[in-house]
Amino acid sequence: MRHLPLALVAALALTGTANAAEVELWRLDCGQIEFRVQGLFSDSFAYPDGKRVLTNSCYLIRHDSEYMLWDTGLPGAMAEQAANADPAAPFAPSFERTVASQLADLGVTPEQITRIGISHGHLDHTGQAADFAAATLLIGAGDLAAMQSDAPPFAFDPSTLAPWLTGSAPVEAVSGDRDIFGDGSVVMLAMPGHTAGETALLVRLAGAGPVLLSGDVVHFEEQMQRRAVPVFNADRADSLASMARLREVADNLGAQLVIQHEPEDTGLLAAFPDSTK
Repeated sequence: MRHLPLALVAALALTGTANAAEVELWRLDCGQIEFRVQGLFSDSFAYPDGKRVLTNSCYLIRHDSEYMLWDTGLPGAMAEQAANADPAAPFAPSFERTVASQLADLGVTPEQITRIGISHGHLDHTGQAADFAAATLLIGAGDLAAMQSDAPPFAFDPSTLAPWLTGSAPVEAVSGDRDIFGDGSVVMLAMPGHTAGETALLVRLAGAGPVLLSGDVVHFEEQMQRRAVPVFNADRADSLASMARLREVADNLGAQLVIQHEPEDTGLLAAFPDSTK
């Protein structure tokens, strides 16, 4: 049997009782990435040569009085580099505001972030993590091992997670599913394939209902429909299995699936600075 029952049973058991935690979700704008060779998103040649622009999304979650970040966007230095990007590069990332500056709009300080959940180890998801080095980092065990290896995989930048890799900040390697607060309200779901430790995040909201944040299990809706596996994914079979699981979880829970890199999905949650509850 696979690893899903415990986390999903906990999530399904969560009810709107007086003892249930208050959970609130904000989408943060963490820029965009222009891919100049969209064929990279299919190892079976599903896409012709051409450009595709993806959004880069991060999220803030309030669980009662605790705050958690889900993904931390591109490294801050890339904001300055974007204007001078190499036109021959296969992709060009850019962003206008840091995560910390957006949190300031909400009156949330870096010190108030107690947990950082990382969907996977690519630098467009780990880039600003070190701005919140007092937090506990939760990352898939496979990706943590890759960060600690002598030869990290494509797009892994260990320097972005230096406080945790050097032992100066607490880190938890997540194997399988992980119920973060112990009440089923926020659950990391193991969905390897894009990377060895790829995860998605299930957030249960009292009003809006369950929301499923995709990580990079898929990058855009069509990719899931066509079962298109990017050439840079770690494992093809795991990628297809995780795409299927992502859809099944969303369907079975009636969850709103938000594909984090899909521009059309940016409007599925409340527009910043408003939250979804």
